[in-house]
Amino acid sequence: MHNVVFVLGPPGSGKGTICAKIQENLGYVHLSAGDLLRAERQREGSEFGALIEQHIRNGSIVPVEITCALLENAMNNSGDAKGFLVDGFPRNEDNLQGWNKQMTGKALVQFVLFLSCPVPICIQRCLNRGQGRTDDNEESLKKRVETYNHQTFPIIEHFEKNGLVREVKSERSVEEIYADVVEVFNQTAKV
Repeated sequence: MHNVVFVLGPPGSGKGTICAKIQENLGYVHLSAGDLLRAERQREGSEFGALIEQHIRNGSIVPVEITCALLENAMNNSGDAKGFLVDGFPRNEDNLQGWNKQMTGKALVQFVLFLSCPVPICIQRCLNRGQGRTDDNEESLKKRVETYNHQTFPIIEHFEKNGLVREVKSERSVEEIYADVVEVFNQTAKV
C-alpha cells in the first residue's frame, strides 16, 4: 500500500518547489501529475501525446484514466519509498472518482497539503519562472486559474470536510513555507 500526500494549490503556489524540498529531506518521492503528463506527451510513440498536448494548451484537464495510470506506474517503479507527494492531482471531481476507482486498496491518502496563495502572486510567479512551459502565458494562466477555482478548489473543500486538509500559506519565502510544511509532516506522523 502506497502512502500518498496530495499537494494542491493554484498554479504558481509553489507546489513543485516545496515538493522538491520535501523529497530531498523527508523521504517522500515527488510525483508531479503535470510533469508526468508532459513527459508522456514528449515520449516517442506515445498513444496519448497529442491528446495530452491539446488539453495542456487549452488549460483543460486530461482524462483521469491516463493520469492515474501514469501515477500508478511511477509509484510501482519507485522502489521502497516512504510515501509519495502527488502534486497537482486530483484537480476535479472526475479525477477524485477515477483515483478512488483505480487506486483504492493500492494507496492511502495521508492528508492533503494545500498551498494557498493569492492569485495575482501566483500569476506573476508563473510568468517569471522561465521554465519554457507552453502553458506559462497569460491566456493559458487565466484558463488554468479559472479551472482551479471552479474544479480544484471544491476538491480541497471535499477533503476539508473529511479533516484531511493541512493548509500552508505560500505567499511567503520558501524557507518560511517549508518550515511550516515540516511541522505539518511532523504532526501528521504523530497521529
